[in-house]
Amino acid sequence: MGEVYKAQDTRLNRTVALKILPESFAHDAIRLRRFEQEARTLAALNHPNIVAVFDVGSHEGTPYLVTEFLAGKTLRERLSEGVVPVRKALAYAAEIAEALAAAHGKGIVHRDLKPENIFITTEGRVKVLDFGLARTAASTMMRSGDESPTLSSLPQTGPGVVMGTVGYMLPEQVKGEVVDHRSDIFSFGAVLYEMISGRRAFHGASSVETMNAILKEEPPEILAEHPDIAPAVDRILRHCLEKEPQRRFESARDLAFDLATLSTVSDSSGTRSLTPRRMNWRRAAILAATAAAVLAASVFWGMHLHPASAPHFHKLTFQRGHVFTARFAPDRKTVLYSASWSGNPAELFSTVIASQDSRNLGISKADLLAVSSKGELAIVLRPVFDVAGFLHVGTLARVSMSGSTAPGKSPKMWTALTGVPTAATWLCCARTGIIIETSWSTRSARQFTIPADRIG
Repeated sequence: MGEVYKAQDTRLNRTVALKILPESFAHDAIRLRRFEQEARTLAALNHPNIVAVFDVGSHEGTPYLVTEFLAGKTLRERLSEGVVPVRKALAYAAEIAEALAAAHGKGIVHRDLKPENIFITTEGRVKVLDFGLARTAASTMMRSGDESPTLSSLPQTGPGVVMGTVGYMLPEQVKGEVVDHRSDIFSFGAVLYEMISGRRAFHGASSVETMNAILKEEPPEILAEHPDIAPAVDRILRHCLEKEPQRRFESARDLAFDLATLSTVSDSSGTRSLTPRRMNWRRAAILAATAAAVLAASVFWGMHLHPASAPHFHKLTFQRGHVFTARFAPDRKTVLYSASWSGNPAELFSTVIASQDSRNLGISKADLLAVSSKGELAIVLRPVFDVAGFLHVGTLARVSMSGSTAPGKSPKMWTALTGVPTAATWLCCARTGIIIETSWSTRSARQFTIPADRIG
């Protein structure tokens, strides 16, 4: 809304963007209110992924807004060039989620997130634009039909007129129900889906058919057409695009955390072959033995020639209790661990090395065994330990690094046998799948192989 010009700030000698409301709209109460709302909203936000506002005012009856000048292209223009590579799409998505988290932290809901309102600078930074339809949390708790971004601002004169925004509406908005910050998460999911797949998550021949798809249909399966995408990415997409708001991510901050964790995992998993092949175990054993001998010799001479320096410790947890197991995630920046805090049952957590916060994965009464290179966890549900602290009874299961995908859904079971492994090694490779070596309460140590085509 409004006209944008490239201008020069003569006082500070810098290039800026000048947005004005044309005279033809200056007397339109609704458009004028939205223009003023955008100015107030941007002034309240200060985040590197949200366009910065420098000045606002009126000149000879013409309202104006001065913002930072952005060189680059909108996400819509980028999508016209083709599909965004998965790793870059996840990087863009993480920045968008951070911008939403900053806005939601100020009680502001964007309400009109779409590729046209997302800008990619020439340096590769994402900027969220156009807060003209934004509302504070208090004013957003109303019927969403009030000033709908698609049906009130554009003329409804024929099919396709409002398709540009209708495709990013949310179910509760279509039904005229209450809208809150989780509406932005749904629209975010639609944008991420389009970046990765190259097509809209919900699309119909007319605006009515598109809104019907938003209400009743699921987006086409993205893994069927893009098998190189990690299953964890698909689960995040599905979690964002849940029809019921309470089944989506609870906050944009949680969403940003999961995206930052998976950005490296998805890129690495997309480069591996998914075709199972027979491995030459004798050759592998010889190579392993040779490597072990070389490593042992290197360690021996290294200890004598170069004494080891004192280790540096970095504290990751700050609560009172017991940490049972911990593993590094494939990105080498995230640490996943199981712990019992303040006498509560063991739960799964994740933290980033550079952060002092841990995120609860939402899985209680569980112990962590291992993490695969695809970002899936091997866990034990309802673990029972003996007096020496060794795992004795439980149920072997798997779950993604994101935790439970939706309320009420349990981790996928691999086996329901009691006497769960006292030790397990997760070796995820494209040729053979996953090998878990276990010892059961009623059996001696055995190896169990899960084929690669059953991973994810």
